[in-house]
Amino acid sequence: MAKPGHAARRAALTLMSGVRVEGLSLAEQLGTDVLDDLSPADRARAQRLATETFRNRARADRLIDTHIKRRPSDPVRDILRLAIVELCVDRAAPHGVVDGAVTLTRASRKHSGSAGMVNAVLRKIAEVAPDEWSDMPVPRLPAPIRKRFRAGYGNAVAAMEAAHHAGAPLDLTVNEDAAGWAEKLGAELLPTGSLRLRDPGQVSALPGFAEGAWWVQDAAAALPVKLLDPHPGQRIADLCAAPGGKTLQLAAAGAEVLAVELSEPRLRRVSENLKRTELKAEVIAADALTWQPDAPLDAVVLDAPCSATGTIRRHPDLPFLKSLDRMDSLLGLQAQMIDHALSLLKPGGKLLYCTCSLLPIEGERQVKSALERHGDATLVDLTGHPLLAPEWVTDAGTLRLRPDYWPERGGMDGFFAAILVRT
Repeated sequence: MAKPGHAARRAALTLMSGVRVEGLSLAEQLGTDVLDDLSPADRARAQRLATETFRNRARADRLIDTHIKRRPSDPVRDILRLAIVELCVDRAAPHGVVDGAVTLTRASRKHSGSAGMVNAVLRKIAEVAPDEWSDMPVPRLPAPIRKRFRAGYGNAVAAMEAAHHAGAPLDLTVNEDAAGWAEKLGAELLPTGSLRLRDPGQVSALPGFAEGAWWVQDAAAALPVKLLDPHPGQRIADLCAAPGGKTLQLAAAGAEVLAVELSEPRLRRVSENLKRTELKAEVIAADALTWQPDAPLDAVVLDAPCSATGTIRRHPDLPFLKSLDRMDSLLGLQAQMIDHALSLLKPGGKLLYCTCSLLPIEGERQVKSALERHGDATLVDLTGHPLLAPEWVTDAGTLRLRPDYWPERGGMDGFFAAILVRT
C-alpha cells in the first residue's frame, strides 16, 4: 500500500525533472497527462510542492551545502530540496518527510545508493532547519536574469525578489458590480477595479464561478484593456488571445471581438471561458503574423509572446528555464507582430501592445523601434490617467508595472503596455 503523500511527492519530483532536464515549464507540463493518474488532492499538492520548491530553491541549496560534504547528483539534490520545503515551508512531521525522501531515492536504481546519505542529511536538517530557515535572506534570482533586472531597475531588484518570494494572491476581473462581488467573496476591491483574494481555496468552488460572473486575471494584466477603453460597436482583434482574459474584457465592454490564436488547444480554453461567462467573440485558429480581417479594424490587442519574466512570483520555475537563450528570436517575432498588427488598423485605429515581461528590450525599446519604423504611428501618452499611479508611467508615456509595486496589497505582476495610433 502506498504511503500517504508519496504519489504527490513522486509527481512533484517528475515536474521538477521536466524543468531541469527537458526545459519544460511547470505550466507546460500541467497541460499534459503527467498528473492524470493522481487524485485531485494529490494533483494539487504535487503542483504546489513543485512550485514552492522552485520558489525556495536557493534557500534549500544553502541548507544542503551546509550539511553535506560531497555534492549530490541533480536528481538526489531535487529530492533533498523537495523534502526541505516540506520541513521548512509546510512544517510537516520530520519522520514522514524523511521516510518519503528515502523511499523516492531507493525507487531509482541509479541513485538508490544515496538513500543512507539522504536519510542522515535530512535528519540533521530537520533538527535545525525551521529556525535557520526563518533567518535566511530572500532568495536571489539566478545571475543571468538578475544582471538584466539590475541593468533596467538598479537596486529595486531586491524589492522585486522579495515580491517574487512572497508569491501572488488571486485576482479576478468582474463582468459587472465589482463592489457587490467583493462583498460576496470577501475580496479586496483594488483601485483599478480588480478583486483580490488572499486564500481563495478551490477557484471553481467560489461563488460566481459557475455563473461566469468573473474570471481569473492578475490586476496588472487587466489594466491594458482598461486603458484602451473599448466601446460597443468597435471591431477589435485580440491577437495571441489565449487564455482569453483580454478577449473577455473586450467582449464585456460590448466590442465585436475577433479572438485569434494559433494553438487550437489553447483556443479551446478561450472558447470554454466565453461559454462560462456567456460572452461573445468570434474564435479564429490562425497565425497572428499572417491573419487578415475582411476589413480594417478599430483596434488590435497584441499581448505578444515574451520571456514572461513579469510572472515569476506566480511561476518561480521560469528563471531556471533558460528562456533568455532565445531572446533574439523573441524580439524579432515581437517586431514582426507589431508591424503586422499596425497594418490591420483603419486610420485612427489603435494598437495596444503589451507583454508580461520586465525586460525593457521587450517593452519600451520595442515600441521606440516601432515608432521609428512607422512614420504613420503615434504614441498615446498615458500620463495622468486616473487608473494609474504616477510611478507606473514612463517618461515616454507608456505603462511599466513591477512586482514590487503595491507591496502593502500583495504586489502585482510585471507588465508593459503602450497604445499606438495609426494616423
